[in-house]
Amino acid sequence: MFPIRDHNPSGRTPYVTYALLIANIAVFLGYWLTLPDERAINGFFMTWGLVPAAVTEGGVWHGVLTSMFLHGGWAHLAGNMLFLWIFGDNLEDIMGHVRFALFYIGAGLAAAAMQVAADPHSLIPMVGASGAIAGVMGGYLLLFPRARVDVMVIFIVFFKVFAVPAWAMLGLWFGLQLFSSLATPTDMGGVAYWAHTGGFLAGLVLTLPFWLSRGGPAFWSRTHGLPPHPETSYPLARSRIPKVPRK
Repeated sequence: MFPIRDHNPSGRTPYVTYALLIANIAVFLGYWLTLPDERAINGFFMTWGLVPAAVTEGGVWHGVLTSMFLHGGWAHLAGNMLFLWIFGDNLEDIMGHVRFALFYIGAGLAAAAMQVAADPHSLIPMVGASGAIAGVMGGYLLLFPRARVDVMVIFIVFFKVFAVPAWAMLGLWFGLQLFSSLATPTDMGGVAYWAHTGGFLAGLVLTLPFWLSRGGPAFWSRTHGLPPHPETSYPLARSRIPKVPRK
């Protein structure tokens, strides 16, 4: 299950979101298409990714920031950019360009800190924008809990698109990340679940003052939990697969 779009395009041009998309794609193409083999790419990640042991034992801090713009493959990049594209524009719309940029970096730093704290002596490099993007998702959940998001549910070879409220989709996503954080040994590599969990929680915390300054629950009452501009409708076509009625 993954989101494909929301029903709330932003009211102004999301320049920061566009810049982040371009930066991530450009950096990825810069090393993925020029480094000769997987060994060279892994060495690149060891240098520019976030290696917890390098932070805690060697005082090497640059990976905390540079790791946010690295990705481990085409699918990793595409998935992260899709999430940023869907949820970033509305948050930038209401926060403003500069504040959203600072929010994004802050959430990414918090995600990195959580991953380091979870396994401070790990030699496995963490790469990806997903920690910062998880923060965007946390902020989106707090400000727009009732915004509709179209999600595609895939079961083997069949798929169907459903429109669900943001609180359901994002709440389920966070629950899965938290469960996986607690259930997966940190030294196995793979997905940085603690970074996702930390980024999402940081997004909630960083957005909380913004939400409270607009009235908190009163803000929800005024906006009905939706972005403050007209919703776009995407009619979902009926499936063309013939159904066999039950006798």
